[in-house]
Amino acid sequence: IGIFTAIYLVEYGDGKRIARGITFLVDVMTGIPSIVAGLFAYALFVVFFGPGVRMGLAGAVALSVLMIPVVVRSAEEVLKLVPNELREAAYALGVPKWRTVVKVVIPTAIAGLGTGVTLAIARVIGETAPLLVTVGIANATNVDPLDGRMATLPVYAYYQLTQPGVPPEFAIDRAWTAALVLIVLVMGLNLVARLISRLFAPTTGR
Repeated sequence: IGIFTAIYLVEYGDGKRIARGITFLVDVMTGIPSIVAGLFAYALFVVFFGPGVRMGLAGAVALSVLMIPVVVRSAEEVLKLVPNELREAAYALGVPKWRTVVKVVIPTAIAGLGTGVTLAIARVIGETAPLLVTVGIANATNVDPLDGRMATLPVYAYYQLTQPGVPPEFAIDRAWTAALVLIVLVMGLNLVARLISRLFAPTTGR
């Protein structure tokens, strides 16, 4: 959603009123606290499923609300860096605009797009407040995103630190382990983004 929005703003929305409205909305969303995103997702799902709803999909929506403006802003700046000469060369050959975007603009900016998505994931991977509101906490593993509370690493680490039990040393060790797993996940996603950018970036040889 974020990448498509950035493509519209850069390639199709120049000077249009709806593009200015989207830009203003993205600016507003960039500064909202994470708990507001959680309350928004919770209120949205209460309308459809009733009060007290807890499900993984609601947590995904809350984190998406936090991620999308980061992706839009980073992708927009990367797409603006693509030289206009590349677009004009494609137009001169009779290539339609949508195909120019798919075959020229996106491959040229793929490295920056991957970095923007990775930054957005890193932005939300440690969020606790929206998950507490929308997903809750569970001791057992629940793999159904449409039914019931779920165990999440940020909330798990939070509860292990705030309610360690007696003796507290074991719970604190588990909290540090959860934090380490989150860091490893971010590093893995960063490596995947770099691999994607290397595989799909256009060749610069003669």
